[in-house]
Amino acid sequence: MGQAHRAESAEHFQNHLKHIRVTQGLSQGELAGKSGITRQAVSAIESHLYLPTTAVALRLAAVLGCRVEDLFSLAEQHDVIEGKLIGSFPQRDEKISTVRVKVARVGTRMVVRPVTELGGMLSYTVPADGYAMDVHGQASGAMVRVNLSRDRHAIEQEISVAGCDPAIFLVGAHLRQRKDQTSVVGWTMGSMAALRALQQGEVHVAGLHLFDPTTGESNLPFLRRTLRGSNYEVVTFATWEEGLLVRAGNPKSIRAVSDVADLNVTLVNREEGAGARLLLDQRLRTAGIDLNHIRGYEKTVSSHFDVARAIASHQADVGIGIRSAAQLFGLDFVPLQAARYDLVVPKAYLKSHPTLANLFDTIASHSFRAEIKALGGYDTKDTGKLQTL
Repeated sequence: MGQAHRAESAEHFQNHLKHIRVTQGLSQGELAGKSGITRQAVSAIESHLYLPTTAVALRLAAVLGCRVEDLFSLAEQHDVIEGKLIGSFPQRDEKISTVRVKVARVGTRMVVRPVTELGGMLSYTVPADGYAMDVHGQASGAMVRVNLSRDRHAIEQEISVAGCDPAIFLVGAHLRQRKDQTSVVGWTMGSMAALRALQQGEVHVAGLHLFDPTTGESNLPFLRRTLRGSNYEVVTFATWEEGLLVRAGNPKSIRAVSDVADLNVTLVNREEGAGARLLLDQRLRTAGIDLNHIRGYEKTVSSHFDVARAIASHQADVGIGIRSAAQLFGLDFVPLQAARYDLVVPKAYLKSHPTLANLFDTIASHSFRAEIKALGGYDTKDTGKLQTL
C-alpha cells in the first residue's frame, strides 16, 4: 500500500471522547450500547489505541449530541528541537509535565535554560521560546527535547548575554526599534561566572567589571591572563559608579568600606567571582580587616538589585553595588570607584550569528546612550568603543 493511503496514526489527533462522555454521565458500556459498537472499542478509542472510522465517529457524535470535530481534531504540530540544559528544572512535581524555557543557538549547538532562571518578575514578563518535555530527573548538562512555541528563525536570532548589568534588556528594545525583531536575553551572574559561561559555549556575550588596582585598568589585565589568543572582541558597554549602598539618610553613618567591620552593621554580600565582591575584598585587605569579623559577610545575593532590595527591606545595612540600583530603591550611595563594564564576544560568533553585530551598533547609538545615561550612574563617553585585548 502506498504511503498516501496508509491509515493516520492516532497520535496525530486530539481525542476528547472520554471527557465529553464523563461530563454527560455515561459509562463506556452505555455509550457503546447506544452507538452500536463494543465497550472494548470505546475503551481503545479513549486510550488512543484505535482511530474510529467516519461512520463510528458520526454515531458517537450523534449519541453525545455534539459535532465530530468536538470529539476528534488534528493535533497541533510542534517544531521540536533538542538542546543542552543549562541550570535545573523544578523539583519533581507530578502536576508539572512541561517547563517554560528559553532556547538559543550558540555556535553549532542549541542551549536550553528554564525561564525561571531569569528570576523575579522577569520570569513572568519574558515569553518562553518553548516547553521542555520529560522534565523530571534531568540535570544540568543533559540533552532535553523542547516543543518550540515561537518561530525557529526568530529564536535563532536571539542574543544571550551573561552578566550583571540590568540595562541589558534595554538594548533589545532599542535593537528592535532600529534593526530587526531580535530579542536580547540577559542571564544575571557575576563577572567570572559570566566569562566561564562564555568559554563553555553557553552564551554569546559575557559582561564583566573586574578592576585591577595595580594597573588602575578595568577588565583587560584579567582577560589577558584568562583568554588565550586573539579570538575575542572587547567592547565597552559603559563606565559606572560602584560604591556602598546604604539606607536612606545613612543611619549607621557608613562612609568607607572599613565601617562594615562595625559590630552594629550588617553586610549583604555578592557571590564569589562577582566584581562587587572583588572590590569589597580588595578594600578590606588594604584596610587590614579580617573577613571573619564582618557580620553578614557569608550572606550572598546574585545581583545589584538583590543587594539594594535587601537593604531597602532592612535585611541588611550595607552592600557593594552600582549607583543606579541605589537610586531605583531610594537608597543613599557612597561612591568608591568608577569601573568600566565591558562586553566580551568571540569573533566567530560575530561572523556566524545573524544579528549579533547589530547589538554593538545599537549600544553605540545616540538614543541608547541617552537612555542609560538617564538611569543615573552611567558614563557613556566610551560606550561602543573597541578595547585592545
